[in-house]
This record gives sequence, structure tokens and C-alpha cells, in this order.
Amino acid sequence: MRAYPPTRKMKLSETSLIRRYESIWQQLQELLSKIENKFSRMATVAALLHHKMPHFFWTGFYFLDKGELIVGPYQGTLACPVLTKHQGVCWAGILNRRTIIVPDVHQFPGHIACDPRSNSEIVVPLFNENQEPWAVLDIDSTLYDAFSDIDREWLEKIVKLI
Repeated sequence: MRAYPPTRKMKLSETSLIRRYESIWQQLQELLSKIENKFSRMATVAALLHHKMPHFFWTGFYFLDKGELIVGPYQGTLACPVLTKHQGVCWAGILNRRTIIVPDVHQFPGHIACDPRSNSEIVVPLFNENQEPWAVLDIDSTLYDAFSDIDREWLEKIVKLI
């Protein structure tokens, strides 16, 4: 049996990244117009982003349930089912009420390593009608410094569709 080298995930150029997000945005507007359930919308967003963005290693949602962050719809390797309270990047997004970009998760105090292959992360909070956070979109990459303000801007726009 022949061994093949592992595939390498590549970061897109800024122009390619913007074009990719524009295409995803168009697809999601059409797909989500047919879905009312927020968890079905989350599943659709996670699947489309995960399979259209080559540098996304884990793509999914955590939502607040009785004061805990519980895993929701996701794509990728096995997730941590419940995140340790007030630790890690996802909790930082909830507690700070803003998007968090971490170029090197190994340098982030209290980082929760569900998969040690993750090297960078972006977390985007979702807000309800009272502007209270109720979930986060969490995306990990095996690349260091994989996420930029372009990702932040588009992902913030995308989560508003949910």
C-alpha cells in the first residue's frame, strides 16, 4: 500500500477570500430563506463554511444552556461537548461580547484544546433580540494566524442570518 503525504490546508489570498465569502453569502441567503429553525440554520452555515473554506479545520457552534456552553451543529473532528466555564476562546467571545481572533491558540491563557492540531481560532458571538449573546460560531485552523479582519467582517455578517 502506498502512503500519501497529508494534505495541507492553505490560506486563501485576500482577493480569493473575499470572493469565496461573497459566494457563500449568496448561497446562504437562498438556503436559509427556506429554513426557520435556528439550529437547522446553524447546521447549514457550519457545513457550507467548513466545506468551502480550505483553511477551516473545525467549524461549528456552541450555545448557552443553563449557564454552560454546549456543542451545537458542527463539522470536523470530535468536539468537546461542554466547555469549561469562563475558560477558552469561546467563553472570551461570550464574556467580552465581541469577535475574538487568536493567531496562536497555544499562547491563549486558558485555551481549551479539543483537538491539539488546532493552531488558530476565531469566535463570533451570536446575539438575540435583546443584544444578549446566546451562542458562538467557533472556527479552528491547523494553520497559525489563519484568520483576519476579512474573516471577522464576513462571519459577523453571516451569523446575523441565523
